[in-house]
This record gives sequence, C-alpha cells and structure tokens, in this order.
Amino acid sequence: MLELLHEIKGTLRRNMMRTIATGFAVVSGLFLLIVLQGAGNGVIHSFQYNMGNFAFDAVHVFGGRTTKPWEGIKEGRFIRLDDRDLEMSRRHFPNQITSAIPTVNQDGVIASYGAHYINSASMVGVYPEYAASQAVEILEGRFINIMDMTEKRKVCVMGSNSCKDLFKEGGSAIGRNVKLGGILYTVVGKYKTDEMFSGSNFYVPYTTLCTIYNKGRFIDELTMNTQNIPTDSAMEQFMKEYTRATSYIHSFDPTDERALWIWNQAGDNIQMNRAMSILNKAFWILGLLTLLSGVVSVSNIMLISVKERTREFGIRRAIGARPWNIISMVVLESVVITAIFGYIGMLLGIFFCEWMNATVGNQVMDLGVFQAKYFVDPTVDLHICFQATIVIIIAGALAGFFPARKSVKVKTIDALRA
Repeated sequence: MLELLHEIKGTLRRNMMRTIATGFAVVSGLFLLIVLQGAGNGVIHSFQYNMGNFAFDAVHVFGGRTTKPWEGIKEGRFIRLDDRDLEMSRRHFPNQITSAIPTVNQDGVIASYGAHYINSASMVGVYPEYAASQAVEILEGRFINIMDMTEKRKVCVMGSNSCKDLFKEGGSAIGRNVKLGGILYTVVGKYKTDEMFSGSNFYVPYTTLCTIYNKGRFIDELTMNTQNIPTDSAMEQFMKEYTRATSYIHSFDPTDERALWIWNQAGDNIQMNRAMSILNKAFWILGLLTLLSGVVSVSNIMLISVKERTREFGIRRAIGARPWNIISMVVLESVVITAIFGYIGMLLGIFFCEWMNATVGNQVMDLGVFQAKYFVDPTVDLHICFQATIVIIIAGALAGFFPARKSVKVKTIDALRA
C-alpha cells in the first residue's frame, strides 16, 4: 500500500498542471456550494431574526368604516368592536381560534419620570394572556397578572427602549413610579423591545385603562390565535366566515372589505414560509449545480489523464500488472486528489462564511421607522459540508474508475502503440 501511495505521489508530481487543474475544480465546486448555502441561510435567518418577536399564528381585527349601504343604512358608518365580537370569536370558531384577547389603547400619552419624558407614548390595556399570545419577552420583573386585573391596579410593563429614555441614570426599572397621562403607575416589568421597531408601548391592566378612560364595552383591537389553517385557501375561507359572522353583529355588508381592518399575521406567515422554502430550494439548486460543474470538471480531467496514460498502462500490463491493479491505482489517485482538495475547499468555504458572519452579519439597516439586520448567521451545518465533500470524493473515484476500466480492456499491443 505504501509503495502504491509513493507511486501516486510521483505521478502527481510529474503531472503537476493536471493535478492543479483537478484540484481547482474540486476546490471551486465545494467552496461555491458552501458559500451559496451560507448566503442563503444568512438571508433566511435575517427574516427569522427580525420577525422573532411576532406571533405568527395571530390575526388582529380592528373596526373600520363601511363603504357599502346595507339594509337601509348608508355607507360611511364607523364600526367599533365590542364585547359581542369577543364572545362570538370564542364560541363560534372553536376549531380555528385557540384564544381571543381584547385590547384597548390610549395614544398620545406623555410618559415622564423626573425631568425625562416621552412625548407621545401609547398605553395598551391588556389581559394576562397577551404576553404568551404575542410572544412578549419579559427581561425583568413580570407581566400583568389576574390580581392586577381584578383590583384594577395602576401598574405597567414598559419596553427596554422606554427604560433607556426615562431612566437615563440606569438601574432597575422595577418598583419605580412613572407618570402616564398625569397618573402615577408602578413599573412591575420590563419587556424586550423588538429591534425592528422603536415604539413606546406601556402595557397596563385592561380593567384599569377601561375604568380611567371610560372605554365601556368597546374594544380597540381583537387579537386571535389560530390553528388548523394550513393553506392560503383555508385562511381565505376562514376570514370570509369570520367577516360574515361579524357583519351579523354590526349590520354591514359581508362583502365590504373596509368595514373591518384585519392584519393577518397567520396568513403572512404561510406566505413567508413558502417564500423561504422557495429561496432555500433555489440556493440548494444553485449549489448543487456548482458542485456538479466541479464533478464534471474532475471527470473530464481524469478522462484526459487516463487517455494520456494508455501507453503506460500497456507497459504495466506487459510486465505482469493485472487490470485491477491499474484500475485501483487510478481510482486511489482520484480519491487522493479529490479528498485533499475537497478538504481545502470545505475549509475555505467555512472560513469565508465565518468572515461574512463577522463583517456583514452584525450590520443593521436603519430605515427611520425601524431597524433590521439584513444578514444573520450566514453559516452552514458541518454535516452538510462533510456530505458535499464525500459526494465529490465519490464522484472523483467514479470519474477515475470508468475510464480506467475502459482503458485496461484495450489489448496490450494496441496500448503499447498508443
């Protein structure tokens, strides 16, 4: 075996240009495959990161304004959601709606602490279930609980960005008293503000906000978490049925698309998953085509190499070498070349992905209204890298085997005349 390896080493040295050409094809194929996969993962991960704090099974319903007359009622009427919509959502769609949570808002509130203030904050009256429903990540303290609701406590949960604006000196926000609309609220929790948006929402108990601002039975927003709606067509059918049920309560045309304003995160999630799947497949196809081009290059070079060595093979057979000895030598030579250069290509691809992650992966786009990362973790799993390397090694072995087998079938005298 050692003699065979020494012989292969000598052959590779004598044909340095051919060896380099074969190695370049292998390195470039693996390098481009890994880089393309890393870039595709970076784009996909950026979507997942920027949308990480969104509940993708949620549907948000707001009252709108009618644009069609209905049963003698003129168009232009404002629709305000109320507790009847909450009851209908919970009772009539048990298979599609897992939870229905109402919220009330008070916008344009001045939030202040000492000399620091936020000019236009929003107070959101919520139920305790809102945190789990909307993936609110608590960094410190707690969220609104049932006792806050029952006793109508003046407590609030504020965002991390608001804490930086009001508590310039730093320190814990828990237990401090902030003024919201001229009324003192005790901070009981701090939540993570989504890096993509920079709003100033202060969550307070639903009952507290309704009492202070006399909201009555009206609801500003109804948030529903959905299930068993896997496709766009199923979602479209569900939304039609829900709009029709709401139209019975508020007496508007079920086909009036402006009577309700619906933010369908669940539907957006279905479409985004489809887009991510298409993008992932596209990068895989590009990567596999690149790897295939490397395999074809290796095959062509090995075919030329075997053809050039036909006379050498004839001499080996004339002095007693068996056909399998020649075939195994060519195959092992191919495996050695593809393994060494495949490993180099894999390392270069991994290092380049790490370089992209260290440079581009931490950059943030500031679009004024929100900030977003556009390239997150552009890396590839190691098992994919090893699988691609093994594939190209096997391809290199086959690229040497078939032309070598064909060459040893040539008669010895014809091979010597080549």
